[in-house]
Amino acid sequence: MSILHILHLVGSAENKFYCDLSRLYGKECIAATANPSRYRFSIAYVTPDRLWRFPASLSREDINAATPLSLSQAIQWIAEQNIDLVLPQMFCIPGMTQYRGLFDLLNIPYLGNKAELMALTANKAKAKAIVAATGVKVPYGELLRQGDTPNLRPPVIIKPSNADNSLGVTLVKTMAEYDAALEKAFEYADEVLVEEYIELGREVRCGTIVKEGELISLPLEEYAVSNENNPIRNYEDKLKKDESGELAYAAKGNKKSWIVDVKDPATRRVQNIVKQCHQALGCRHYSLFDFRIDPQGQPWFLEAGLYCSFSPKSVISAMAKAKGIPLDELLEIAIKEAMN
Repeated sequence: MSILHILHLVGSAENKFYCDLSRLYGKECIAATANPSRYRFSIAYVTPDRLWRFPASLSREDINAATPLSLSQAIQWIAEQNIDLVLPQMFCIPGMTQYRGLFDLLNIPYLGNKAELMALTANKAKAKAIVAATGVKVPYGELLRQGDTPNLRPPVIIKPSNADNSLGVTLVKTMAEYDAALEKAFEYADEVLVEEYIELGREVRCGTIVKEGELISLPLEEYAVSNENNPIRNYEDKLKKDESGELAYAAKGNKKSWIVDVKDPATRRVQNIVKQCHQALGCRHYSLFDFRIDPQGQPWFLEAGLYCSFSPKSVISAMAKAKGIPLDELLEIAIKEAMN
């Protein structure tokens, strides 16, 4: 079996936060999947000034020691390396779209969904519209730009249309809270989505992977939310800074999230909807979606999160592990799909 040369595409063309988030997942993926008999890893690290580096590792020391290159220089370096496959680890909008598209132009396959689909689903309103057209229930909402007046009465959820990790998201309970919530959301995007608040029953995520062309449902992951204390998930529920100032996970652990028993009545219902969403959007390799389940047990589509870093703490990795698919096998399944 020949050794695959895999390029990990890490960093952010947008800001330091996404650089740190990408590096966090990328480091864990590389450490957990290193297999010299099967893979040779290289790293491309992009910074907000749009310069590229090709460090020996994702340590700050190695990144700082690497020579910064322009896009044209980076393309020349990549072309000389005989890269077989790219593993995208960038979470900013340019990283999920333009930088994936670059490898389409270079005719180098990459794991995960295509650049054009990532661009579409980065806009929460567009993703909702597509899945709603297939009959999936979505919260009613309206898309606002600066100066627009919302028509929905509270309670509503206000969120930037294209930000992740709950940045800029607010639950508005009274009209007096509207302006501040809109101002906060507009700090992260030019368009803001105002949605009806779905009464809380449960909040879950569910993913699927593609194996030999077949959709394989994964277990649900449920999040600790409650009407009393935290009716929606916030940024602080997901990420934090550790003592050294490095970005770290906040949501990993059975106090904040857990895998749902496959016998739970919600499992089959949500899994069926996930397959609908996957097919409606034209996903490949894998997909991941968030749902709110109301007190009557009806799932409501919230958004698509179509990425996996193949870190042990990636949601899809954790779901696959619960299904009996270890990380090395999960990566191998995705590689086969991408190479085919």
